[in-house]
Amino acid sequence: MKIYIKNMVCGRCEMAVSAELEKMGLSIIAMQLGKVEIATDLDESQIQLLSQNLSSLGFELLDDKENKTVERIKNLIIDLVHYKKEQLKSNLSNYLAADLRQDYSILSKLFSEKEGATIEHYFITQKIERAKELLIYNEMTLSEIAVQLNYSNVAHLSNQFKKTTGCTPTHFKQLKNKMRKQIDDL
Repeated sequence: MKIYIKNMVCGRCEMAVSAELEKMGLSIIAMQLGKVEIATDLDESQIQLLSQNLSSLGFELLDDKENKTVERIKNLIIDLVHYKKEQLKSNLSNYLAADLRQDYSILSKLFSEKEGATIEHYFITQKIERAKELLIYNEMTLSEIAVQLNYSNVAHLSNQFKKTTGCTPTHFKQLKNKMRKQIDDL
């Protein structure tokens, strides 16, 4: 049985969900951001219990196909921006369409209707949050960050950064109170 979970956006989220499933005595076959496959089907009372337990941790079970699709789009983007080391080999629209096996225009329309923002805006927001994180760590130059986040050049990253945050990357590094957001709040 496949279970789709909203706000499951990082490795710690996977560990928390895994612990809840194990507490219920459920065997996990496969797990990835936003989706878990377990060995057995759940009855209605087990689904309710799992839903309550996950809800107390900030997660939500998804049962509607459209919400599952939107959450999958978000998780693919989060995984791409925050966790994958290799560069995207095609553009974002082709990447999403191929993974979800749906036409990108349908995905884009659905995402915009459900989220009130475009996929591209969500992607840029994730990239800027990742850039903030890398700037705070102060282990990479702005040029290296631009390359890692697949920007064509530093100026493009800087322009998007300023447009999104209101300050330049250099000014952001100098701030004492770094304005970062949690991934699931984006």
